[in-house]
Amino acid sequence: MTNSVIKVQNLSKRYRLGLKEKQAKTLVGQISQIIGSPLDNLKRLRDLNRFGEEDESVFWALKDVSFEVKEGEVLGIIGKNGAGKSTLLKILSQITEPTSGKIEIHGRVASLLEVGTGFHPELSGRENIYMNGTILGMTRREIDSKLDEIIDFSGVEKFIDTPVKFYSSGMKVRLGFSVAAHLDPEILIVDEVLAVGDYEFQARCLGKMESVSKSGRTVLFVSHNLEAVKSLCSRGIVLNQGEILFNGSVKLAVQNYFGLDKSIGGSYTDLRSHPEKRDRDLGLIEANICVDGVQGIEISAGQELKVSLGYKLLDQHLGTLMDVGFGLFDDEGKGLLAFNNSNFKQKVVLNQTIGSIEITIPQFPFYRSDEIYFHFYFGYLDDYYEVLTQATKLKCIQNDFLGSGKPLKEDLNSVFLPQINFQVN
Repeated sequence: MTNSVIKVQNLSKRYRLGLKEKQAKTLVGQISQIIGSPLDNLKRLRDLNRFGEEDESVFWALKDVSFEVKEGEVLGIIGKNGAGKSTLLKILSQITEPTSGKIEIHGRVASLLEVGTGFHPELSGRENIYMNGTILGMTRREIDSKLDEIIDFSGVEKFIDTPVKFYSSGMKVRLGFSVAAHLDPEILIVDEVLAVGDYEFQARCLGKMESVSKSGRTVLFVSHNLEAVKSLCSRGIVLNQGEILFNGSVKLAVQNYFGLDKSIGGSYTDLRSHPEKRDRDLGLIEANICVDGVQGIEISAGQELKVSLGYKLLDQHLGTLMDVGFGLFDDEGKGLLAFNNSNFKQKVVLNQTIGSIEITIPQFPFYRSDEIYFHFYFGYLDDYYEVLTQATKLKCIQNDFLGSGKPLKEDLNSVFLPQINFQVN
């Protein structure tokens, strides 16, 4: 890992935003506007390549971005929507040209930017594997040798000779990822492909990405799934408004990323702006935390924890069996507790498009003094499943919950013990 296979120096990309035309309110004004339109259009065409720093229509998607990637390194690139992540990957994939700066790439590059691109609805899944594989740069011989593996990984073997137009959206994406995941480049550029399919298939995708990362190939990985980033990557870059905010260890990168969101940690959290949301106004939209019946984020062992999750569904999903739950993780991403309703043999069926689901832990099971993070889970079938990591946090406070005057030693105890009986015989 001593040779640099990617060097990016002072990379910038700017766009000109469309400006809203002023609409005339009078008949005379409208006639004048029609007469003057040819001249206005000519002026716009002439100004397309004229950028001024103070021009309000100029938008910098990237600005003076510089970094290196070593051979065999797995680099995670994270940031809020609009931070410039996809623009960076498109430039590295030679899909678009930079405005300024220099890029050096040594090795064959393959990009997983939009899985399933190029699928033809009238062709079968098998025929689309060959067409999509060719688009991604695979030879027919390569596709022949990996065909059975691709079909098996996708999980749609029963429908592989059925026209793709009859596939669900989840099936299409699974087949598209399966094709793309079996490329053999020296440098792999991946953009948000782990947000595909249901939870089980996401886990399978993550396993495939782990095998790719351990094979010695260089990987640039963009995802809002921060647990996947921490699991796969050794280093992380945080982009914010087109600039590099942080470049270092992946653990510190994630901490810096969440430092951008000052709202995290309140008893009420608006989940619609969470970076891992698939649809801003669908699925989980809010979370409210109560401790012993009172809104708050401070909790001690033995207290009641109630989490109310607000949701919004489409009409066609009413009456569908749901999986909903949450996990609690420490600041290093280590899982402390994770569950959903299925673990407790409880069915959750939602019969209204807007409502809330209350999840209650009668006695908080941890005896500790630190901050822990909520990961929320919500989904149904193949069509929708979302995992919102580090959505909000809870502050744990050590207390003498037994009222003995001699609290348990925190360095020796981490779980809540409601009562232990001692008997001499």
